[in-house]
Amino acid sequence: MPERLPVLPMKDVVVFPHMVLPLFVGRATSTRAVDNALSGDRHALFVTQKEPSVEFPTFNDLYHVGTVGLILRMLKQSDGQMKLLVQGVKRVSLLEIEAQDDGYFVGVHEDLDSIKPADEYLTEARMRSVKEQLIRLIGMGKPVLPDFVDMLNNISDPEQLANILSANIGIPVNESQEMLEMLDPLERLARISEYFNRELSIMEVQQRIADSTKGEIDKNQRDYFLREQLKAIQRELGERGTGGSELEEYEKKIEEARMTEEAEKEARKQLQRLSYLSQDSAEGSVVRTYLDTLCELPWSKSTKEILQIRKAKRVLDMDHYGMQEVKERVLDFLALRKLKKDIKSPILCLVGPPGVGKTSLGRSVAKALNRKFVRMSFGGIRDEAEIRGHRRTYIGAMPGKIIQGLKTAGSNNPVIMLDEIDKLGADFRGDPASALLEVLDPVQNFSFTDHYINLPFDLSHVLFITTANYVDPIPEPLKDRMEIIRISGYTEEEKLIIAQKYIVPRQIEESGLDKVKLTFRKEALRDTISYYTRESGLRKLEQQIGKICRKIGREVVENHTEEFSVSQKSLRKYLGVRKFEREDELEKNEVGIVTGLAWTPSGGETLFVECAAFKGKGALQQTGMIGDVMKESMQAAYTYIKSIADEFKISEKSISSKDLHIHVPSGAIPKDGPSAGITMATAIFSVLTDRAVKRDVAMTGEITITGKVLPIGGLKEKLYAARRIGIKTVVIPKRNEPELADLPKTLLANLNIVPVSLFREVLPVAVE
Repeated sequence: MPERLPVLPMKDVVVFPHMVLPLFVGRATSTRAVDNALSGDRHALFVTQKEPSVEFPTFNDLYHVGTVGLILRMLKQSDGQMKLLVQGVKRVSLLEIEAQDDGYFVGVHEDLDSIKPADEYLTEARMRSVKEQLIRLIGMGKPVLPDFVDMLNNISDPEQLANILSANIGIPVNESQEMLEMLDPLERLARISEYFNRELSIMEVQQRIADSTKGEIDKNQRDYFLREQLKAIQRELGERGTGGSELEEYEKKIEEARMTEEAEKEARKQLQRLSYLSQDSAEGSVVRTYLDTLCELPWSKSTKEILQIRKAKRVLDMDHYGMQEVKERVLDFLALRKLKKDIKSPILCLVGPPGVGKTSLGRSVAKALNRKFVRMSFGGIRDEAEIRGHRRTYIGAMPGKIIQGLKTAGSNNPVIMLDEIDKLGADFRGDPASALLEVLDPVQNFSFTDHYINLPFDLSHVLFITTANYVDPIPEPLKDRMEIIRISGYTEEEKLIIAQKYIVPRQIEESGLDKVKLTFRKEALRDTISYYTRESGLRKLEQQIGKICRKIGREVVENHTEEFSVSQKSLRKYLGVRKFEREDELEKNEVGIVTGLAWTPSGGETLFVECAAFKGKGALQQTGMIGDVMKESMQAAYTYIKSIADEFKISEKSISSKDLHIHVPSGAIPKDGPSAGITMATAIFSVLTDRAVKRDVAMTGEITITGKVLPIGGLKEKLYAARRIGIKTVVIPKRNEPELADLPKTLLANLNIVPVSLFREVLPVAVE
């Protein structure tokens, strides 16, 4: 064997003696070394690189123990690479390498002789042990060539056995190099035995794992094959089962929904259940509906708010006239929202008579905030499940109104209006008002749980606005969670402005009269308000204006007229005879008739109290479908007037010889409350003294038997009623005087307010 041989550096393989293996050579230096070897005796020195990434290795980049190999065959491929078939000959030590002109290296080497074992029995035992370990590994599934074991049984040389095993058991390159460098074959066999023991331990663990999971895997495989067969049958029948496309679609929806961690975990659990169910199963339909609900909920979707105070104020003023208290509260919330992003949304409750614009105001608030708007009617709801939803165990179960509203809005920060919250009921199905306690509590609603989805949902970003006609029916715990904002009715002047700016243009557009030149005279609108409507709100007024527009639309179609002007004279043509007459048009002041003021759910109303005296024994009769409280108030007023009879020269004989009859007209309408006390006292005083009461004076206030005037409620609504019928002077309790500071200036204009604390102060104002 020549001492100088061409060197072929190997990147990821170690060549052992007695080993035949294919090699691929691609580097230019290596191909030149092969050509040099083939031109000689076909021998070359195969040495492994320490680092495979080095493209041009030097002496220090190579291991210094390698193998002389014989190139049995060489085949050049189309890409320039060489495919070699090499047989290892003997192990050598690389002493140095010399670079040749062609770029390849020639190495100087010397032989490395193995140590011959001294103990023949130990050698035989070690060889048998290794072979038995290999047979056990093969029995546990380790892949080897078919005739490999037979070949090993024919080997009696420990050095040759160690070389063949080292080359074929699949150990890493660095460990293979260590094996090549070991001179004692028994030591190499011991290292191979350690490797086999490690592999046996790993494969035994794998076998135990495989045995423990085999039953489950077999069941899953069985279910999989049965499902595939079912799908094939369904395809043949023209039916569609729960295929991969549907599951992939739900998987995509779950990813896009960006749920909370808890919700996503539940959704994936239900999706796994769905994968085991057929298309026709009832449970599959329930799971699909539940998954659709979870995926459609806006867990993390929200609309971007407009935090510009001026722009929001402009929107609110453009949509609604007046209502300053509500607008100020919304703008306050916007300002704080700009300062602190995570501020809790307020729960507003708009209380007022029908038709004053509570619902439309909620829509304008959503528009001003650039949020979605959802309206829910709560009138007549008696089932708690309408709020919290039904549990999925029931057939036809569905989420409650709150979750459905969020699905409709598509965002987690809409404006949700709960309309007619004062008309909630309660029966054996539960109390919906109690279910609303969690919804309308900013401290609790961050984890509202609907019975259907059975997962917490954050409602703290929602702005809830509730509406009611009156506050009393709302349960106290629910009322405590809301900010009550009262919206009273409108004066004639306010109705006139609203009709000109909002109602008339809207009705012209809705009636298709945009191209017709149609004008409403101010006097015509004023008469429509005074003589054809009698309400605190605007709903009837809009209906009357819409009626005029429809009549005009008919004339346009029939007569092709293109110009109209609605005046006072033409109102009768469009609206018929007057529905109401103004009560202030009475010709003179009368004895025993006093104008009182009352509060109703529809707003303020005038209340005319009549009193008449006739021969009798001092009894007091009361009529007009009045309640017990009002009857007691009449009795208290009568008692007080009798107590001051001497002061006003009312003889005891005239009192004891007369019966009094107090009547409140509109006898079919129930009436109750103490606030007409001074009105009744004035009527009794007028009859007993035969002094007339001024027709342009109205009054309200509770009276005691000592003549004190106590405060009343609904002052704003009552003043609106007084303005509506043309009253000039209103007598109110002294303790209600501070409320005047918060009332609109347009309401108090041209209205003489007289606060009194004693009944004696009423007489100079009201009685001639």
